[in-house]
Amino acid sequence: MLRIHFSPDDLTRVRVASSPDPLAETILSLPVLQAGELGGVAMAGWRERTRRSVRPGTRLLFDLVPPTRGECVPDAFTHAATDTLTDSLCHTWSLPSSQWKADLRATEQLRPRVPRWIHELHQGDRRWRELLQRALHDFHAVAVAPYWSQILAAAHTDRSRRALDVVDAGVEGLLAKLHPGISWSSPVLSVSCHVTADLWLEGRGLLLAPTFFWPEPLAFPDNADAGRPVVLRYPIARDLAAYRSVWAASAPADGALAALLGTTRARALQAMATPAGTAELARRTRTSPATASHHATVLRGAGLLTTERDGSGVRHTLTPMGRALLHGAECLP
Repeated sequence: MLRIHFSPDDLTRVRVASSPDPLAETILSLPVLQAGELGGVAMAGWRERTRRSVRPGTRLLFDLVPPTRGECVPDAFTHAATDTLTDSLCHTWSLPSSQWKADLRATEQLRPRVPRWIHELHQGDRRWRELLQRALHDFHAVAVAPYWSQILAAAHTDRSRRALDVVDAGVEGLLAKLHPGISWSSPVLSVSCHVTADLWLEGRGLLLAPTFFWPEPLAFPDNADAGRPVVLRYPIARDLAAYRSVWAASAPADGALAALLGTTRARALQAMATPAGTAELARRTRTSPATASHHATVLRGAGLLTTERDGSGVRHTLTPMGRALLHGAECLP
């Protein structure tokens, strides 16, 4: 049990993140993929589909995030809070060297035999960063992106519920109702975990971050800056029905949508669940850039995506109609 001790000031510094972060969710899904007991039957179908789709080049991610229950999740990859995987990775690579050094020290303590390339990554090796970035994009495309719109919809519903908890019972009421594995007895928030420890916030506050792929509460005290808020991730799917609602809403691209658009074009639409450039779209759909550009042009002409200039390239984004076609009309704003 982790006991988080609040001061009166900390109760005024509790925040709820607007949505899960795509990089953190990608990282947290890796142990779930490797360890069948994590998520249990609720994740079985996702695990089977993802294992069939994982490319050989993504397997270095299993070295980065082993199949543990969260103790070895790399801290540097959980700080971002952006809308896209690309933006979150840019944030991660821009973290100060003190963060990477602290992350490496924590990794070495928990994993004495960590692979050498992880040392080089934390020391700023550009080659390993490029390899890891490519692997994360490839893995995200098959493991997370197909379900992202529905995950965001579930997170939005959960956040609205949390706002009502605050209105009805204040911040303490919010903390008391977060999750069955989290309990509040003023001034201590107790979080079920695999170690026993006490943590005093001392004025830095708490950020509550929703998570879909990680099935248990997970606390991240910052290992480099003791002044930053502690991040407590709490699952937004608590039962089998909640998981199935996401899987079911993401299924049409495999059947009816493919019959309507064709398999490759349906895959292109599904790959655009998170915005991407043409080269990234080609990687996600396993086609050439020319083919990906052609499919993007057809989808844009049908009003299903928009294309905007992004530096020297472009970024494709689904329109509301594209999202409605992919995930159902309930995703319209």
